[in-house]
Amino acid sequence: MTAVTTNDLLGQDGSKRTVMIYSRYERFWHWSQAALILILAFTGFAVHGLIPLPYRTAAQIHSYAAIALIALWAFTTFWHFTTGQWRQYLPKLASLPAILKFYAWGILAGAPHPYTKTLKRKQNALQSLAYLWFMVIIGPALWSSGIVYLTYPLWAKIAAGTIALPVVAFVHLAAAYLITIFVIIHIYMTTTGKTPLHYVRTMITGYDTIPLSKAEAAYLAEDEPGRLK
Repeated sequence: MTAVTTNDLLGQDGSKRTVMIYSRYERFWHWSQAALILILAFTGFAVHGLIPLPYRTAAQIHSYAAIALIALWAFTTFWHFTTGQWRQYLPKLASLPAILKFYAWGILAGAPHPYTKTLKRKQNALQSLAYLWFMVIIGPALWSSGIVYLTYPLWAKIAAGTIALPVVAFVHLAAAYLITIFVIIHIYMTTTGKTPLHYVRTMITGYDTIPLSKAEAAYLAEDEPGRLK
């Protein structure tokens, strides 16, 4: 078998290569978060009597899953800032109109996607904006109201005769519905790749085919050859 050299891994400037763009932790975070959100949605609906599950059981599972998700979010926020991956969620708004036009009718007409994924920018402007909204608005509203709701016995006397508890419950329920809508749209969007399962496969394996500059290819070949196929 012929050994693969650095020159073999470089390719031409801008040529497409199969690269691991999602690290093990990103994939672990994605799938564990998805599982916890589904558990929380199921048990949350059960607590409200919409799904036939004993209230006490549903409430206990809901609380444990919520604590696990908060811990996951806390560590992942730390990971994003220490690795610099938080920059992925800053949308380039100049490209947003073209992205919206594509999803509104271009995709139905078979138009090419106006955005090309790169090593530094894995998400288009719409995806970045949606994830930013999810992590900065919906997520914090959900877990902060959930913590306040869980600790109600500690402030029940202070809140007696006020509308504090109904307001907290409303915020928590509204955020829960918003995150459910986000998940539904997210699942639909996974079917809009090259094949219906392309994005799912990418998030499982971590690999996707993207254009690489000569400098990016050289860096990967020298420092992280395992990310190149």
